[in-house]
Amino acid sequence: MPELPEVEALARYLRGRTVGRTVTRVEVAAISALKTFRPAPTALRGGTVLDVGRHGKWLDAAVETPDGVLHLVWHLSRAGWVRWYDALPERPARPGKSPIALRVGFDDGSGFDLTEAGTRKRLAVHVVAAPAEVPQIATLGVEPLSDAFTPELLGELLAARNQQVKGLLRDQGTIAGIGNAYSDEILLVTRTSPFAPTRSYDEARTQRLHAAIRSVLTEAVEAASGKPAAELKDAKRQGMRVHGRTGEPCPGWDGVPCGDTVHEVSFADSSLQYCPTCQTGGKPLADRRLSRLLR
Repeated sequence: MPELPEVEALARYLRGRTVGRTVTRVEVAAISALKTFRPAPTALRGGTVLDVGRHGKWLDAAVETPDGVLHLVWHLSRAGWVRWYDALPERPARPGKSPIALRVGFDDGSGFDLTEAGTRKRLAVHVVAAPAEVPQIATLGVEPLSDAFTPELLGELLAARNQQVKGLLRDQGTIAGIGNAYSDEILLVTRTSPFAPTRSYDEARTQRLHAAIRSVLTEAVEAASGKPAAELKDAKRQGMRVHGRTGEPCPGWDGVPCGDTVHEVSFADSSLQYCPTCQTGGKPLADRRLSRLLR
C-alpha cells in the first residue's frame, strides 16, 4: 500500500503536470470505486486544476469549476495506483475487465488513470466541495512531518491508551500516513519491538521514536520526490531495510550490519518484519500462524 512518502511524491508529480490545466475528460470505469454521486464526476469537466495535495494517504486535486471549487479525492488502498500519460489514450475508459477505475484528461492531451489490480476492490474516489466531507479525512490524526507533531504530542498519544507501538504508528486517527512498511522501518531505527506497549515509553524513548519517525519519513520523501509515478513502487521496495526482506541479512539499525537475519511475524492478511538482534534482545517473536500449524 502506498504510504505517506509515495503519496507525497505522487502529489508533487501530479501538481507539476496538472496545475493550470483544464479538465476535459472524466470517465468512470469502475462504479464500485466511486463513493459519492453529487456532485457528479462530470462536474469537474471544464474546470482548472488549482493544486494537488495530500491528506495522510489520500490524494486531493482541487479544481476550480464554474460552480465553485471541487475536490477530486482518492485513496489508492492496497492495490491502487496512478498511471500517467503524456498522451492519454483516445479510447474512452469503460467498465469491464480492465484495471482502470477512473480516467482524467486535460486540455494538452495528457492525463492519468486510477487503476486497481486484483479482485478485492478497495480504491475509493470522492468528488466533494471540501476534503473534510470525506469521513476518513475528517478523522485523520496529526501529520508526522508537520510542526504540530512534537515529542510532547507524541508522548500524549503514547500514554492515551496502552497498545502495541506498531498499532499506534499505523492508526490513521492518531498519526496520518504511516502504514505497515514504514512502521517496520521506524521500529528498526528505534531498536524497539513492534509489540512494545506504548505506556512503557519514558521521555528518552519517546524522543528517540519521534526522531526516527521524522528521519525515516523525510528520507523516504526525498528519495521518492522527482521520480515518475511508474518508478515509485520499485523505489519504495529498494529503500526498505527490513520490511519485505524476510531471511535477508539485517543491515543494522544504524547502517552497520548486525550479523542477524530479518525475521517475520505473519497475520491473517499481513505480516511484519523485524530484527531480533536490533529490536528484541536477540529473541525471535512468536509467529502465530506458524504456531497454529505446529499444533
